[in-house]
Amino acid sequence: MPDLTLDDDRATGAWVAPLLSTLLTLPACVLVYFAGFESSFGIAFPVLLGGLGLALFLLAASWALPWERCSTCRRVGFALAAPVLVACVYAVFTALADWPWTK
Repeated sequence: MPDLTLDDDRATGAWVAPLLSTLLTLPACVLVYFAGFESSFGIAFPVLLGGLGLALFLLAASWALPWERCSTCRRVGFALAAPVLVACVYAVFTALADWPWTK
């Protein structure tokens, strides 16, 4: 007799965390990048670009993980880390930048 039980290990609603993270991270990355900054900020600008790239990598990783229940914690962790990293990188950027009004 065939086994009629569903052996589905897919996580229901696994798309929610990556979607919310995308809605927070992508606009934040675009705003931070295009907010009138220029490459004359010295070391601060490469730090900003590297941090935004890492945030986008975390966002892509949250979407790319398998849609199974065993990956839910990692998916949510990556999805939460991406927008938090954007805020932290912006704070580091503002601390490193040589602003004209601080002279």
